[in-house]
Amino acid sequence: MRIGKLAEATGTKAETIRYYEREGILPAADRTDSNYRDYSPGHLATLAFVRRARELGFSMAQVRQLLALSDHDDKPCEDVDRLVQQQLGEVERRIADLTSLRNELSQMARSCNGERIGECRIVESLGRR
Repeated sequence: MRIGKLAEATGTKAETIRYYEREGILPAADRTDSNYRDYSPGHLATLAFVRRARELGFSMAQVRQLLALSDHDDKPCEDVDRLVQQQLGEVERRIADLTSLRNELSQMARSCNGERIGECRIVESLGRR
């Protein structure tokens, strides 16, 4: 399949597919006689894997590791588990940061009395005055 169909099938931009190919994340595609890239079902599966891993927040380095690990069906999955646990910890840290941010913004919103900017507690809490 050509790059446009692969892009459409996976919701990935063609330039991103080319980037993944240049970076070795996606194996180089065969070329047609007209020199178009010709992607296989294996490319589709790999790209879907990469897209899902990226959606889950894995870094490109982690995606590389996951791809390498996924090529060894007979090995234990402890390395995959470790990567998932690391990512879960990062997600939990981000949730805690966002919760803290939400609480601070809520407190700021509650401090507003809706009068004039000169008396605005929000502007004051931001350090403007």
